[in-house]
Amino acid sequence: MRELGIDIETYSSNDLPSCGVYKYVEAPDFTILLFAYSVDGGPVTCCDFAQGEQLPGRILAVLQDPAVVKTAFNAAFERICISKYFGWPLMDPAQWRCTMVRAARVGLPLSLGQCGEVLRLAEGKMKEGAVLIRYFSCPTKKKDGTIIRHLPSDAPDRWEVFKDYCIRDVEVEQAILKAVRRLDPAPFDEVLYSVDQLINDRGVMIDRQLVDNAARFDDEYKAQLLKEAQELTGMENPNSPAQIKEYLQKVTGQAFQSLTKKSLDDIEESLEYWPNARKVLALRREMGKTSNKKYNAMQACVCADGRIHGLLQFCGAARTGRWAGRLVQVQNLPQNHLRDLDYARQLVKAGDLDDFQLNYANPTQVLSELIRTAFIAKPGCTFHVCDFSAIEARVIAWLAGEQWVLDVFRGGGDIYCATAGQMFNCTVEKHGQNSELRQKGKIAVLALGYGGGVAALEAMGGSRMGLSEKEEKDIMQRWRQANPKIVKFWTTIEQAAVRAIKTGEATTIHRGIVVAFRWGMLLITLPSGRTICYPRAKIGIERNDGWRGDHEIIEYEGMNQVTKKWERIRTYGGKLTENVVQAIARDILGHIILRAHDSGLNIVFHIHDEIVVEAEPGQTLQDVEDIFSEPIEWCRDLPLKGSGYTTPYYLKD
Repeated sequence: MRELGIDIETYSSNDLPSCGVYKYVEAPDFTILLFAYSVDGGPVTCCDFAQGEQLPGRILAVLQDPAVVKTAFNAAFERICISKYFGWPLMDPAQWRCTMVRAARVGLPLSLGQCGEVLRLAEGKMKEGAVLIRYFSCPTKKKDGTIIRHLPSDAPDRWEVFKDYCIRDVEVEQAILKAVRRLDPAPFDEVLYSVDQLINDRGVMIDRQLVDNAARFDDEYKAQLLKEAQELTGMENPNSPAQIKEYLQKVTGQAFQSLTKKSLDDIEESLEYWPNARKVLALRREMGKTSNKKYNAMQACVCADGRIHGLLQFCGAARTGRWAGRLVQVQNLPQNHLRDLDYARQLVKAGDLDDFQLNYANPTQVLSELIRTAFIAKPGCTFHVCDFSAIEARVIAWLAGEQWVLDVFRGGGDIYCATAGQMFNCTVEKHGQNSELRQKGKIAVLALGYGGGVAALEAMGGSRMGLSEKEEKDIMQRWRQANPKIVKFWTTIEQAAVRAIKTGEATTIHRGIVVAFRWGMLLITLPSGRTICYPRAKIGIERNDGWRGDHEIIEYEGMNQVTKKWERIRTYGGKLTENVVQAIARDILGHIILRAHDSGLNIVFHIHDEIVVEAEPGQTLQDVEDIFSEPIEWCRDLPLKGSGYTTPYYLKD
């Protein structure tokens, strides 16, 4: 036996979506109901644990045999549940291959059902599954409030369908595995998946006292705001947009169509002569802030060991292969700017909201800034936090061969000052001559590397900086003139992609990047050896738009990140460049993670270009920074710089 394909159905009174699999299996009533398996791609067998059946001895043995590869769609779930059910230590992820990750690597969805549909499998995932899972795998709350659990004997016919469903899932997983195996993953990426699983297994400790009090503070403070708004308006529910609009029309005589976050600023400005109405909108804005719900998310998923596990999804981001956040969404934590974080944390941990409000006029904002600090190093350890400086700006300059940018980085210069100097042909110093231009250099670096123009500058906050549309156009033109090789790279990669799709001809462009077309996919192989995939790519025609005439465009199939639907997506040179740059940055971080693991450093989580190490006594910040400074073989001449800091709790230094 070489490979065992697995799918299980389980029961737990803990809610899987909100608590994650590690907390899910901690429920006293957690159990495996059905265990379906396929040996070496053969017929599927379903073992009915719920009705007393047991796995054959040989299957039980190979589950622990490192020579046999175990496969599953979202393999982390099977690995953790099976380990818990049999009372084993967590199984070694190196023995597992995740079909969901394999699918993600070729640009397919992170959903078994959607994968089957996209691949147009003759036998897809059974639609009855969701209803059966709610019936047999989740507790049911009756109208009188009592909680019951449905057993196989409660609905024997439905149970037989549930078994068929479990079998079908293995069959679909095996069919997907067969389809995605045509692309071999880069060897380092398979190792990285195993280390990623170990990081999730390790988890990170939270300051439970801080979290519990912060969640309570947020609830109590917002209740105060609600009461104040009710007294000001007489409304029953000042959180209701309809009631707020009705109140505003009654007070001002004006009708407001929208109360979105974007429109609130304009509305508040128009209420200069109605101070109470402005106050009500300000209260509603505060009540509507959701960032502090992360404290509730932490409460929901923290495990018995005081740690949160499973914060990161490997290959969670389409195409680039970057990680996605799960449960607490560490990828989008609010920034912290408070100078007295220690003091604010002490006040929250003391638990007196009145005292907290005496010290801070805006409790919701302060609580938001403390979210990062809820992640703490375990007793006897400390955090070493280290990240790369301006990683994307470095990678794109290295890819395109924009030498003056690389020279700035190699010389330790300020890239924003240097860019502004290049754009405006003058010397720009951060706190010296022409310092006012640095901000223009900064927004240009952050917004314009991927073919964007005025819209990209706006998205990066151009208007908030006070820039007019004319100034934004000027900045765009100056930046492009200062970075001709980056601008040329957009065209180079787009032309290579068009050629590959039209002719099947593979083209090697900058830094050994290979652009090819195979199996109906546009393939871009990176310097690391990993490949980005664009399924069902083709050349389309965009009809006359009034000034360019009909012209060719690149299209492929993928998940629309807004609609969450699988549909045709258009791409172009700038977007391909963005995908490649971010994917390379991801691979660089991946190599740092592997180095840290090999050095015995315990990463507890990572965000974008930053790792957080829970350091044991004797493990220094220098140890971590040294890992960042050592060149990576496939990008030895890329000037990378990592720097870090030491802290007992997580923060943005």
